Amino acid sequence: MRNTKTSPQIGKKLVDSNQTEQALEDRVQALLAQMTLAEKIGQMCQLNVGDQGVPDEVAQRVRGGTLGSIINVVDVDAVNALQRTAVHDSRLGIPLLVGRDVIHGFKTVMPIPLGQAASWNPDVVREGARIAASEAASHGINWTFAPMVDIARDPRWGRIAESLGEDPMLSSTLGAAMVEGFQGRALAAAGAIAACAKHFVGYGAAESGRDYATTNVPENELHNVHLRPFHAAVDAGVASLMTSFSDIDGVPATANARLVNGVLRDAWGFDGFVVSDWDSIRQLAIHGLTADDRESAYEAAQAGVDMEMQGDAYFEHLHSLVDAGEVALGQVDQAVANILRVKFRLGLFEQATTDTATLRPIADSDARKAAYQVALQGSVLLKNDGGALPLNSNSLKSIAVIGPLADDPYEQMGTWVFDGDAALSVTPLQSLRDAAQGKFDVLYAPGLDSARSRDHGGFEAAVKLAEQADAAVLVIGEDAILSGEAHSRADICLPGAQAELVRRVRGTGKPVIAVVMAGRPLTLGNILDQVDALLYAWHPGTMGGPAIADLLFGVVSPSGKLPVTFPRVVGQIPLYYNHKNTGKPPSDDTIAHIDDIDARAPQTSLGMTAFHLDVHFSPQFPFGFGLSYASFRYSDISVSNPNPAMHEPVVISCQLENTGAVSAEEVAQLYVRDVVGNVTRPVRELKGWQRVRLRPGESTTVEFTLLADDLAFYGRDLKLRTEPGEFHAWIGGSSAAELQTQFCLHA
Repeated sequence: MRNTKTSPQIGKKLVDSNQTEQALEDRVQALLAQMTLAEKIGQMCQLNVGDQGVPDEVAQRVRGGTLGSIINVVDVDAVNALQRTAVHDSRLGIPLLVGRDVIHGFKTVMPIPLGQAASWNPDVVREGARIAASEAASHGINWTFAPMVDIARDPRWGRIAESLGEDPMLSSTLGAAMVEGFQGRALAAAGAIAACAKHFVGYGAAESGRDYATTNVPENELHNVHLRPFHAAVDAGVASLMTSFSDIDGVPATANARLVNGVLRDAWGFDGFVVSDWDSIRQLAIHGLTADDRESAYEAAQAGVDMEMQGDAYFEHLHSLVDAGEVALGQVDQAVANILRVKFRLGLFEQATTDTATLRPIADSDARKAAYQVALQGSVLLKNDGGALPLNSNSLKSIAVIGPLADDPYEQMGTWVFDGDAALSVTPLQSLRDAAQGKFDVLYAPGLDSARSRDHGGFEAAVKLAEQADAAVLVIGEDAILSGEAHSRADICLPGAQAELVRRVRGTGKPVIAVVMAGRPLTLGNILDQVDALLYAWHPGTMGGPAIADLLFGVVSPSGKLPVTFPRVVGQIPLYYNHKNTGKPPSDDTIAHIDDIDARAPQTSLGMTAFHLDVHFSPQFPFGFGLSYASFRYSDISVSNPNPAMHEPVVISCQLENTGAVSAEEVAQLYVRDVVGNVTRPVRELKGWQRVRLRPGESTTVEFTLLADDLAFYGRDLKLRTEPGEFHAWIGGSSAAELQTQFCLHA
């Protein structure tokens, strides 16, 4: 926990955790009134410090009260020294915001956010964020740059790993859960840190999946898709937002007053603060929006960007802009008030430093349990031919564990884990050996030195082990460095020689079970017919090994569902379930394949629908898909009132039965289509889901209640509306659900 001495200055008075918002606001304004312009601008600046010692210039700025935040200091003694300088040696004693990328864990690493999203469980996501916040707070960190709630529909984009998937509702629900986990019930509570929803807005729509590229997002899609998770984060009380690197309709997000001031503050009432992404204010000139850093500082300030992350445009130019009357002093005051408000809410004026005697134990039992649960629930079984899984430990004599990721504790942590401790990771190989307990032998050969290796030198040893074993478990995928920021891929097949390794092992005739660790959906068509079962574990974090082993041996049945669509080939991208119907939708009756076309036949439109000649229009695996060791039957769908009035709730229900032989959880999903709208509407939209656990032969009624607001969308005038008319609804185990009903909403 943090602690510091109190002082008579306004900025150092204790903040009562039960104080009213008005009392807090009075304190903010009283402190603001004492500040010089230089001190105000200092609060709007953040510098990267790192762990190589604190530079003299940083210490001097803290002492002079002209620096409001630091980033990337995780040495608690260094943080404490800087906080003591800020609190005791500066004129007004304003503590620092200490930022760090705590994206999916601190020392104890949870699965990548995309893997957490595959759990479809806000409870385990919230708990993972709580653990991460607690571990980070014990090292002096009070602010994280998460969650990333950008809608991600392009698996080439490296940062899809950091996303919560392609769907606005799923991303909204899980993003809000992360905010709640990081921030706790009160920001000032021990172990809580400020969250930052990023990147506002549209960053996930980068052209060609290239990080930082232009984003061409239609206004209707911006409001109906990309803005929704940010609105949910604001409703959840998120302390800060970060602007995107990208431009939107020709205006970079960091200079987009219409979105930052207009939507975020005026329409949504957000009263936290907005931080730029890394040096993105100065990059406005590189975009071509401004001529120099001074103009860039002007544009960002006018847009409502309160703090500059690791750049000096504000520090160098904001003072002269105010003196010249180009930026109003009131704008600076508002930005500083937004920052101070969060510092007061964090309780930093009460407790700025960290008591090293009360550090949270790293990777304690609670943390490991949380990491295990989200890895367990987020792993998705994509194929299981002939009941290849679960493995039977009582009948096995030996298994061959093969693959470059089977025993690599670092790679399983995934991208963007600056503080993750690979020594804490429990690998699949280690866990499978633990599961054996002397009942069977576990043979091991990596086959490849890394996931990117093209050296076949290890193939012979791997194949020999597979020949000796009853079954082969191949742990393959992507190195962690192949996803994350600035790590986009044009070809998203398995890298290196892994596909050939799979084919060689398949040639032994033994059952082949693939476990894929990756930071994105991969195109798997070149290995799908070479494996009997495929478990997609993403990059599963510290406790990935035990989760994978328990799933392979049926200790727990898989329950994860895909938060993104898996394409068959990269040329289908973007491919997502909630697309528009178009005027010429494809169907199996209207498509033709390139191999079936008679070259001498007259030119024809071949059905005149939206499809490719060389691949089926459907995905390899649809959004929401995931298999189980049980089997589930959906039946008897009904609607409580087929003709409801606008003010009446609609209850859509069905029977769900476990027709399998094991107890298991199923994620039952509700999808709705607004058939006719003021603007064209998606063919399906996720409107609800439930995790349901059933014993063999057990059945239950699954119910979803829809209100008029649940059916609202932004029309041509960009106003939120719910329109009367016909709606179709489906309940099932994925976005391809077939069990359907309908209702007609009346005004």
